[in-house]
Amino acid sequence: MYPFALCLLAAVSSVSASTAQTCKTLDAKIPGRVSYPDSTAYNASISSYYSGQERDLNPGCIFRPTSTSEVSQFIKLVTSSGNTQFAVRGGGHTLWPGAANVDGGITVDMRAMNSLSLSEDHKIAHLGAGAVFSDIYPQLTPYNLTVMGGRVPGIGAGGFVTGGGITFLSRKHGFSCDNVYGYEVVLASGKVVYASQSSNSDLWLALKGGSNNFGIITRFDLAAFPLGNMWYSDLSYNYTDSVLSANAKAFSKFMKPANYDSAAMMGMFVYYTNQGFGVSNAMWYVEDVANPKVYDAFTQIPNLGGVSELATVDKVVNDFGQNLPATTGRSYQLTFTFNNPPASVYLQLIQIWEKRITALSKVEGLFIEFLFQPQPVTNGTNMFGLTPGKTDYVLIDMTAAYDNASDDALVESVINDIVKQQRALLKSSKYLVDFIYLNYADISQNVLSTWGAGNLAKLQAVSKKYDPKGVFQTRSPGGYKLFKK
Repeated sequence: MYPFALCLLAAVSSVSASTAQTCKTLDAKIPGRVSYPDSTAYNASISSYYSGQERDLNPGCIFRPTSTSEVSQFIKLVTSSGNTQFAVRGGGHTLWPGAANVDGGITVDMRAMNSLSLSEDHKIAHLGAGAVFSDIYPQLTPYNLTVMGGRVPGIGAGGFVTGGGITFLSRKHGFSCDNVYGYEVVLASGKVVYASQSSNSDLWLALKGGSNNFGIITRFDLAAFPLGNMWYSDLSYNYTDSVLSANAKAFSKFMKPANYDSAAMMGMFVYYTNQGFGVSNAMWYVEDVANPKVYDAFTQIPNLGGVSELATVDKVVNDFGQNLPATTGRSYQLTFTFNNPPASVYLQLIQIWEKRITALSKVEGLFIEFLFQPQPVTNGTNMFGLTPGKTDYVLIDMTAAYDNASDDALVESVINDIVKQQRALLKSSKYLVDFIYLNYADISQNVLSTWGAGNLAKLQAVSKKYDPKGVFQTRSPGGYKLFKK
């Protein structure tokens, strides 16, 4: 018996006959690209997901294409093979189960499609859709260029760009998806198309936030921006009332439109672990300027020290990434957006969090991050429904990491309760914005409905045009789907 057949029999309890046959046929048609449970390649792919929830899923096989032609062949095969379901993954950083993996189906691991080339004028970076930004940045550094990618190691282009993408340059140039010249896309029919402002422009716009609803992207043509050294600082503080008050005042002032500096991006982190509370600020300035004055209100708060450096993007990403684990046991994340309020409101948001979060004090391996950051200043070429050029949107990312699945229900309940109270406070004071950022959201958050009924209708129309049989709505179940079941 062939080795792949043995693997399929071992996994028969969760893999349908249709999926098993599709894996076998795919392996025969494109040799060397399919791996099965318990093989080295399969285990390496599964173990590289960021969250335990995604690592818990076991596809019938994993397909690792190396070309657009192979992706096209896959789509044609899988859509003609009964009810086989599939998922598409890049970096694998989305936390909730099924975002980029599928139990019993076929997972397409795009990471071998990681090419990078520059246009002759160095204004466009042609990026394979499976590329990981922390691998791309060092290749651009010799040219003093960067693209709008992830700020920590391991972030893949596919999900990051199609879900929006927040970068060091986001206050100057918006979301990453605002800066895509074009996409090479394999549609549900297997046809390969190019979507740009002048060709398939409706698809080009829909992919600016529309995630995995329309096809499998195989190449991004991204704007390349000049950037040599940038400034990065990460300072820690004692968790005291005076420090919190000073940070709230500094952040509220930083976010006022009158103080807007397009080169200045930052994150104010309040966090909690089994050892107690903490505060830190990460500050990034995308010009070769040390200790920019725009951050004086933060750096002058009595602190415990930390990083302060002028460095290239690749080094900043690696240095900042040291604050985060390579993977987590379990994870949960919620997000929301609001208009910049007075410092007193920030303190109320922190007090709500502080009062409730101690209910998790006995959760093993706990790390809760409550992040305040500026939302990108969008140019409006996306599907989010946000006001172009608005500089005072604030984005919250509340993420929990912990060890055991037995704590899932408690963690989710507490985090949801905190966010519910915080949103109620902001809504009553008229600061809450009805927008949920896809890349920070949990699957329980009704993301697409917050972008406006008109934008949702546009996305649905594009889906019906380019995927009339609804393959990416029904056969690829991960992500935020356009049509309710």
